[in-house]
Amino acid sequence: MTCVFVNPMRTETDSHALKHFIAEHRRLFVLTGAGCSTDSGIPDYRDADGSWKRSQPVTYQAFMGEELTRKRYWARSLVGWRRFGHAQPNGTHHALFRLEQQGKLQLLMTQNVDGLHQRAGSRDVVDMHGRLDTVRCMGCEHRSPRQAFQQLLLAFNPAWAQLDAADAPDGDADLDGHDFSTFVVPPCPHCGGILKPDVVFFGENVPRDRVATAMRALDEADAMLVVGSSLMVFSGFRFAHAAAKAGKPIVAVNLGRTRADPLLQMKIQQPCAEALAFLFDDESASRAEEVAQ
Repeated sequence: MTCVFVNPMRTETDSHALKHFIAEHRRLFVLTGAGCSTDSGIPDYRDADGSWKRSQPVTYQAFMGEELTRKRYWARSLVGWRRFGHAQPNGTHHALFRLEQQGKLQLLMTQNVDGLHQRAGSRDVVDMHGRLDTVRCMGCEHRSPRQAFQQLLLAFNPAWAQLDAADAPDGDADLDGHDFSTFVVPPCPHCGGILKPDVVFFGENVPRDRVATAMRALDEADAMLVVGSSLMVFSGFRFAHAAAKAGKPIVAVNLGRTRADPLLQMKIQQPCAEALAFLFDDESASRAEEVAQ
């Protein structure tokens, strides 16, 4: 395990340092990102330097303002959903659920839209960027299951059912080179409005109530743990900034650079599930509880 101390305040071995950090803080505010779900087969957006691996995702303005953009988005989603919709939680999700079971979590806030924390059993979760398994009408606000909309997309576009492509982040698929002009996107059956996945697109604001809920939890927490996020997007970085301003220690488990590196007490550069595997060691968990007491 490689451990980088941005502010070198500890000299323990890596495994002991992370265990000790979790043990000595009873109310953890945990923020998770795409690195949590890569072991579930969902690609991430950024490389180890925090740069985009591919072109940036569609923006809210383009999706709402351009019919061809909506056709392209839903065509790629039709193909990508076949695997994304069946992704299963991995060791990281189960490890963080173990933290909740131990009563160590103040709140789990995720930037992911896959719902895998909840599938692993976690209950105290804020989906900062929404959930991809729900479709929202931008006119009447009606919401419906994404799986039901998948069947509707297939009914209107049967030829696309035969296509396959490499997976891209968040249920997308690499279908560049195809003609999307003939793809049919059904309107809302209730008002005829535009249907959009119930997630926060780039250029769209995170709902204020979610931010307020997470900030209250951060205020009540005694430390912050970042798992699998580069924090390059401000919606996540703002919480690290707020934690540092309040004097709360911050530890990150992430492969590569994060935007908050200067604010960290410690960074574990290792795959998330591997770094948190000790939480499944009952003996280690018991020792951690004893240290905390």
